[in-house]
Amino acid sequence: MGGRALVQWEQNREGAPASLTVDVYAGGRAPEAGLDEVAFYQVPYTPSSQGVDERLDVISRMPSLEVVQLLSAGYEHVLPLVPDHVTLCNGRGLHDASTAEHTLALILAAQRDLPRWAVAQRDHRWESVPLRSLADSRVMIVGYGSIGRAVEQRLLPFETEVVRVAGRARPDEGVHGAGELHALLPDVDVVVLVTPLTEATRGLFGAAEFALLRDDALVVNVGRGPVLDTRALLAENGRVRAALDVTDPEPLPVEHPLWDAPGVFVTPHVAGGSAAFYPRARTFMDAQLSHWAAGEPLANVVRAGDGGR
Repeated sequence: MGGRALVQWEQNREGAPASLTVDVYAGGRAPEAGLDEVAFYQVPYTPSSQGVDERLDVISRMPSLEVVQLLSAGYEHVLPLVPDHVTLCNGRGLHDASTAEHTLALILAAQRDLPRWAVAQRDHRWESVPLRSLADSRVMIVGYGSIGRAVEQRLLPFETEVVRVAGRARPDEGVHGAGELHALLPDVDVVVLVTPLTEATRGLFGAAEFALLRDDALVVNVGRGPVLDTRALLAENGRVRAALDVTDPEPLPVEHPLWDAPGVFVTPHVAGGSAAFYPRARTFMDAQLSHWAAGEPLANVVRAGDGGR
């Protein structure tokens, strides 16, 4: 089965179907020609440089489209733009290692006060204060899926106890349901938010949840910014600390109070895109395109199109 695909990288041609035509689009200015023939579109994993996201705006100019492929795990921002007849796939699993590594780095940076020492080195100040530890901490993972499991695998060697929470309870896996969140919060030291953004998770962690945490607890958000209520965090004024790779709003405006909020450490949404991600993404795309060209089931289908395969 043949077809035209528009993807971020040229496919590895070894073993690729001869009938598959692949054009490369890495983001930025969208192609002007040939879009009417594109049946498979992989949205480039690059940020938009303008107010209109060219990577997504181009979807409306593809009348032959059958499949939209994302390399992000989150897809809520794209779903309204994808016609009902088009199948939507995400990048579940591709970011597990990168995001888990970054999560662990954020926790360790916060617990060992690395931002303080970075400033002290810049100012040539030698100072010593007692530090927190990750060992013997109880860490709650909210949104226990594939990334949550990867985070847990990296936490356990640090002698932590992990509390698993997901949208629904899975007793056979030791996973608590979201309805148990409030009962569990008073006994944890660190909360990791790794949930997708849905109507159920928007504002999931707000004033009521912060109030249940003990003083000096740490909240880490590597999921989506709006899962955490920014105003509620600011109102804590350092009583509860936070390490955020995602924020609301995002990008964070230059004058936003989160930059200087006490006990808040911010990284600019970089958890998923490490050196480990890109080779895995390219391998995944080679396999996905081969499956599509052969008429075989696709991986990571989050919504099958009305006329999709």
